[in-house]
Amino acid sequence: MLHDAFHFPSLVWDWPIAIYLFLLGISAGATTLSVLLRKKGAGSESGIIKATAMLAPVSVVLGLLILIFHLARPWTFWKLMFHYQFDSVMSMGVMLFQLYMAVLFAWLAVVFRSEIETLRRHLLQEKFAFVDDLIAWLARIERLLAPLLLLLAVLLGAYTGFLLSALKTYPLLNNPVLPVLFLVSGVSSGIASTILLAVTLFKENHHSQGVSFVHRFERPVLAVEVLLLVCFFTGLYFGGGQKEVAMWAAIGSGFWAQVFWLGVVGIGMLLPQLLALLAPAPLRARNGYLVLVCSLTLVGILLLRYFVLYAGQMTVV
Repeated sequence: MLHDAFHFPSLVWDWPIAIYLFLLGISAGATTLSVLLRKKGAGSESGIIKATAMLAPVSVVLGLLILIFHLARPWTFWKLMFHYQFDSVMSMGVMLFQLYMAVLFAWLAVVFRSEIETLRRHLLQEKFAFVDDLIAWLARIERLLAPLLLLLAVLLGAYTGFLLSALKTYPLLNNPVLPVLFLVSGVSSGIASTILLAVTLFKENHHSQGVSFVHRFERPVLAVEVLLLVCFFTGLYFGGGQKEVAMWAAIGSGFWAQVFWLGVVGIGMLLPQLLALLAPAPLRARNGYLVLVCSLTLVGILLLRYFVLYAGQMTVV
């Protein structure tokens, strides 16, 4: 049964692509939240901002490495980095990654300006003093950098769904709701991953401005995600034909239906909400509780990527 669930004739993309999409979603979601938090006055002292400084670039690099070495000829990937094809979804994605990373590092340099200057002077003394001048110039245009980075993060989050929706021969994947669904669930993964890293690695207080700010997005984002899932499957149902066939094949019965109902809905959505409602206040204040809830959310979002990728390829037009 498990072997059949992962191997069927119409399979084009497999599990590394699901992890790739998951990691890009984390980066886009974490960056979106941090840019909004920065507008509230948070700086480099914020554990949420520190977590984003680590999560956002590292998750994109890991995702791209997974994609590169998953290709049949990974050493030819460099051609995509410099030879753009405007009719290629993958090439357009590479252009987006490059622009996103450039603006992300510029914005992070402004946020951590004081730390960078101190480190440079300590290690390099008077060498590379132009770096201070460059960051000072970037700081003057931060009001332009921040909205540009926010736009690029949103585009990156939506791209993770658009990449799959471009597979026109698969009715479940060729769905206009998919880019928005992956964008919103990416924000959800950004919430979970930044809180997880902030409170464990950077010892952020549970009631700090940053954690409280991010917590405010949890339930509204989950509500939108549930609504988008309803729209996703409702559209398939009323689309009739192979679209309806694809819907029932995905959530009606079988291995991938169990992944969706038990994994995505049960573990990723219902269980964290039940814990939030039923756990006593002293327990909710512990790191272990936050780690558990954030981990459950991330597992659910990763399983959503697996579900859409695999179940979406079971039915072909």
